[in-house]
Amino acid sequence: MNSPADPLKHLRRLTDDTGILEHALGSIPRRREGYSTDDQARALWACLEWLELVEAARAEELHQLIDTYLSFMLWVQDERGQFHNNIAYDRTKEPESASDDCLGRCLWAGAVAYTRLRERERRLAAAALLEKALPLVETMRFPRGWAYAMAALSLLIAERYPLAAEEELRRLAAKLTDAYRRNASADWPWFEPVVAYSNALMPWGLLCAYEALKDEELLNVATESLDFLIRLSTGENGRIRPVGNRGWCTPGSRAVWDQQPIDVMKLCLASAKACELTGRAHYAETAARCRDWFHGANDAGEPMASAADGSCYDGIGEAGVNLNQGAEAAISYLITEAICRKR
Repeated sequence: MNSPADPLKHLRRLTDDTGILEHALGSIPRRREGYSTDDQARALWACLEWLELVEAARAEELHQLIDTYLSFMLWVQDERGQFHNNIAYDRTKEPESASDDCLGRCLWAGAVAYTRLRERERRLAAAALLEKALPLVETMRFPRGWAYAMAALSLLIAERYPLAAEEELRRLAAKLTDAYRRNASADWPWFEPVVAYSNALMPWGLLCAYEALKDEELLNVATESLDFLIRLSTGENGRIRPVGNRGWCTPGSRAVWDQQPIDVMKLCLASAKACELTGRAHYAETAARCRDWFHGANDAGEPMASAADGSCYDGIGEAGVNLNQGAEAAISYLITEAICRKR
């Protein structure tokens, strides 16, 4: 007799009392590779999404995971508000430079935690994290960090969080739209000369900013760039084909292989948001095709994820799927699934 589906099983398998381990060999956690704060923020976000989907009996299990990931993020945040990303298995900090991407992911996860958690003790922890991190937004230099920060600020402004400034949101939105104007052309409506990784973050960030600010220019840039990315991420058979990490994409070339689940998740995220704000059917269809990618409608012709335990293969290469099932892939599947179940 088959066991009932347990979409959080692999997340629990990867998580110990410190946090979620970054990598796996097959489905077995690789302790030697340690932890990343990026993954704690993503895992916190995923658990908060699923908290709205599970019955009360499973909520306590999710709260335990939420406490673990939130505790990790508080631990690695320094007095300036910055987050250390790479942590060895023995809990020592590995040498690195601060990252806008990591800061942005933590801001977003902290904002989601603050706005969705109902227990004031847990909200207190999220608020403490945000209080130290939000002043660093003005130091961010890169578009993906801006996008996460815009989404976080938009969420917090709607919640009337006192430290979330509308002026800061407008400043970031202006920086991202300026990047679009500098790089975009009729054949390349994009923010950078290269379509690289986590691409849909940028239109998603502008969509979130539009929701808060009601500036039509933000919506126009967001939908123009997202429509371009959807075309770029659609194969001849209509299936999702994210830009590969083996070379990325420029106006003259496009990598197919080393397709990453996280890129599919971000495309689903932006498409679902665009559908919510515009009602346009092709965005809903794109979000559904992103979900289908995890269930076999992809260039490998194989399911990437398991609904039975929430695990997900790390990517698709020229030789087929990468059979390792690390944290980033599993979380990408869980967030995609949650987004689509809520539609």
